[in-house]
Amino acid sequence: MKRWGDLSQDAADHLTPESVLDHAEMAVVVTDRFSNVLYWNPFAERLFGSPDRPGAADPTVLSLGIMEKDHPLAVELAKHVLKGGVWEGTFDVVRGDGTIIYVRAQAVPLRHPSGSVTGIVITAREAMRSNEREKDRFGLLERIGERLAGSLYVEETLNRVAEMLVPQFADHCFIELSEGDRLVRKVSTHVKGWTPPPGTWRPIGSEIRYPAGHYAEIALRRQETIIVEDFATMSYPSPSEEATRLCSEIGMTSAIVAPLCARGETLGLMYLGMSNLTDRRSPHYDAFDRDFVGAIATRVAIAVDNALLFEEERHTAESFQKYLLPRELPQLDGLEIAVRYYPAAPLASHGQGIQTQVGGDWYDVIPLSAGRVGIVIGDVEGRGAKAAAVMGQLRAALRAFAQDDKSPADILARLNEWTRIIAAPERDDYGTDVSTPPIVTCQYLVYDAWSRQLSFANAGHSPPLLIVDGVVTELDISEVGQPLGVNAKGMHADLVYKEETRVLPPGAALLLYTDGLVDRRPARESGEAPLSDEETLRILCEKVAKASAESVERVADAATVAVPGEIDDDMAILVIRSAGKELKFEERTFPAQPIMVGEARRMASEAFASWDVPEDRVELACLLVSEVVTNVVLHAASASVPRRELVLDGPPLPFDESWDVPGLDNDIVNEKEFTLRLRRGEESIWVEVFDQDLRLPRIRSAGENDEGGRGLYLVDQLARRWGSRPTKEGKAVWFEIPTKGR
Repeated sequence: MKRWGDLSQDAADHLTPESVLDHAEMAVVVTDRFSNVLYWNPFAERLFGSPDRPGAADPTVLSLGIMEKDHPLAVELAKHVLKGGVWEGTFDVVRGDGTIIYVRAQAVPLRHPSGSVTGIVITAREAMRSNEREKDRFGLLERIGERLAGSLYVEETLNRVAEMLVPQFADHCFIELSEGDRLVRKVSTHVKGWTPPPGTWRPIGSEIRYPAGHYAEIALRRQETIIVEDFATMSYPSPSEEATRLCSEIGMTSAIVAPLCARGETLGLMYLGMSNLTDRRSPHYDAFDRDFVGAIATRVAIAVDNALLFEEERHTAESFQKYLLPRELPQLDGLEIAVRYYPAAPLASHGQGIQTQVGGDWYDVIPLSAGRVGIVIGDVEGRGAKAAAVMGQLRAALRAFAQDDKSPADILARLNEWTRIIAAPERDDYGTDVSTPPIVTCQYLVYDAWSRQLSFANAGHSPPLLIVDGVVTELDISEVGQPLGVNAKGMHADLVYKEETRVLPPGAALLLYTDGLVDRRPARESGEAPLSDEETLRILCEKVAKASAESVERVADAATVAVPGEIDDDMAILVIRSAGKELKFEERTFPAQPIMVGEARRMASEAFASWDVPEDRVELACLLVSEVVTNVVLHAASASVPRRELVLDGPPLPFDESWDVPGLDNDIVNEKEFTLRLRRGEESIWVEVFDQDLRLPRIRSAGENDEGGRGLYLVDQLARRWGSRPTKEGKAVWFEIPTKGR
């Protein structure tokens, strides 16, 4: 009789190492020192789900399907083991069919008989599918927590949950969230290649109502994880006959339902089910699975709660930004406009926690007098609610200042003072004021579409790009002032900001932008170094030039994606293009004499009639022309005359005789004159009257027996808009009459 353990020759032949490894229920992978795969057994093919992978040229450990985010971990593993150490941990693996599983692996050195390390031996198995589930549990929960922590959005979080659980732990995964008193299905994920037929299980977005006594209803009511170990031995009420029939067809075997609870509130529930759609070693859940799924549900609930809070914060930030920026752009004559605003990405990945997307970048388009338009682009340093609040105050202040119709340099000077005022007062421990005004860059431009004149002033902002006939260059700015709020004390803002003037050719365009457009971060996986400012500008100009012949919307889109990399800051873009055709206008200067009121009215009537303005609009406009011109003429007599140098031929005259020069008084009186300017737009006509009087008109209350004092009141009542603005020579009074309706 042979001793225990003695084998026949035939049995010994079948117990070769290769035969044993072929039958092992554990993946075995052997690599060399460079992580190239030398051997793997049949179970490894089944585990990693791609028998074709070893046949690839020079397959490595990474070719087994280890997810990219775990590649650095795999590299460190190899270094540690090649030094003689032992490693054990969990990997996320993407199988050949695209599903994700968690693999528990152990790596040990492969040694030469001489003792040197020549490679690595890796043994692996599917986590939670062995007799060491308790040991695997902590590592797997850690991996699941890492994946959930990387998500900031509810939909992404829920999809990650389903991706983690199907098909490794379940054939079917449903997640429902509470919306008020309703339970709404957000996830319905099943094993690859199978979907529930229409009219059976409720689809995503449907309201779910579990009948009383259903195991899901019990889980919600008791706020505890409920397990159905075997549907064949237990009976529960069904949500519908169709659902019951489908469960029978696919052979539902077991289920676990876990409520999602966070901060004392029930956010919803997570449902996991197994069926005969897959071949599993055990088609039923047990108590250990229930506890483990309950632990997962706790982490899922926290992740969902964080995502809901973040989305609420994001919605608040986006609404805040939306109502701080112009909701609609005005329709302007002779100008095409396109705008873009993109909030900054959340900063969770930067190691600074989750921050709101709201920022301090802004743009604005402000209708001014007689069809002119104010154009603004600005950037408040920093991000978050404080930057947005400062931006909102500055935008409102600039719109108010712009209505004075002063020069861009004057507007920036006033905005500079306002920037200092709105700085929140801060004091140190000794009571000293240590307030620092926010740093703001801004560019303000005024464009007149009829003369094509562009006036602007710059407060430390990037020059806009000028696009003319497909050539893109930076707008030449001679005087770039300091950012708002930072000029040295004692230096008035009038000395810092200078006005410049250009004429835009027909069809020329300007691209104004904030630094978020060009300050991009290289993508993490690219490994590229950041571009220099010169390279960034060159790329931007090239991409914009290719789209320059298209619409302003297309130009804005091209600029948005021109610079490679990830958006690191909020970004505002404003594109304007001047009209290719000339706009209609007429202008004439008259002596400031009463007889000229009729001449001015006649000029207006003939011009408006030639422009096909409706007759009733012509009569109204001519009436108001008479009122404004009459007001100018009546006040011309009391207006001061600009001083001028008197030069006479011949010898100097005695003082008493110098006032008897024939015609001198008449010459001075005749110098008083006014200019009438008429403009035709698509839906309005504008009238401007210029004179040398520096006093701006105001409406006053006329007494019952007063002969005058009602002209401006009439203009205010009948015109859509009216106003006055100072000019270099005096002032201009203007009004607008719509040509279509009131």
